[in-house]
Amino acid sequence: MGNEKADKIESFIWETFQKAGFTNAVIGVSGGVDSAVSCALSVRALGKENVYPVLMPYGMASMEGTLDGMNFVQGLGILIGNMTRFDIKPAVDSFEKALGPLDNARRGNMIARARMIVLFDQAKKRKALVVGTENKSEHLLGYFTRFGDEASDVEPLRNFYKSDVYELAQFLEIPENILKKAPTAGLWAGQTDEGEFGFSYQDADKILALYYDQKKSIEDIIKTGISRETVEKVARRVEENTFKHNLPYVLSS
Repeated sequence: MGNEKADKIESFIWETFQKAGFTNAVIGVSGGVDSAVSCALSVRALGKENVYPVLMPYGMASMEGTLDGMNFVQGLGILIGNMTRFDIKPAVDSFEKALGPLDNARRGNMIARARMIVLFDQAKKRKALVVGTENKSEHLLGYFTRFGDEASDVEPLRNFYKSDVYELAQFLEIPENILKKAPTAGLWAGQTDEGEFGFSYQDADKILALYYDQKKSIEDIIKTGISRETVEKVARRVEENTFKHNLPYVLSS
């Protein structure tokens, strides 16, 4: 008997590709848990011969993740010929040379968007759909680059919190070295998701589930025992990034 969430996602992927008339999937693999789960479920749904992983390091900055991703993909039985490795550093650096020095945030956004250029190019080459890796926690917190890591054709995990992704990873037997590493977008040296947030995914998921799924007020959430500071940090992050979910702004007729 399979995990209920895994079975649901697997069916969603298969049915979506059938309706769209595609058999091949392209997916960016970073060596992190989200891309590992998305890739493993795509293999289950479509077959390993129809999944084309793309690894996109930014020079040596994300080499560990790239190596973890390569080992993981090979462990799924995906053929080397299905795998593409493309170092995006020369492309991003050429933009920086033309535009002038970039801070971490601007360079990070450029890295995320460069990766999407590669993914959609490979999808065109393979006559494939791009399978995304965004989870519900990231989406609600606005922790994504517009036209970057949130760009995809199919999003298997967007309705599942980060804690659900770890549950799926356990069921799918994702390697321990991937499960135990600190979540990161791999945008600059030492960057981690939770370091940027100032709170953990574990706390964020509890708060987001109470607020969005159970429609609890901020004060009611605080009464559950979560510190006011953490609740307010999560609420503030959500509020500051809500605009991302409403773009583009369109003139009404």
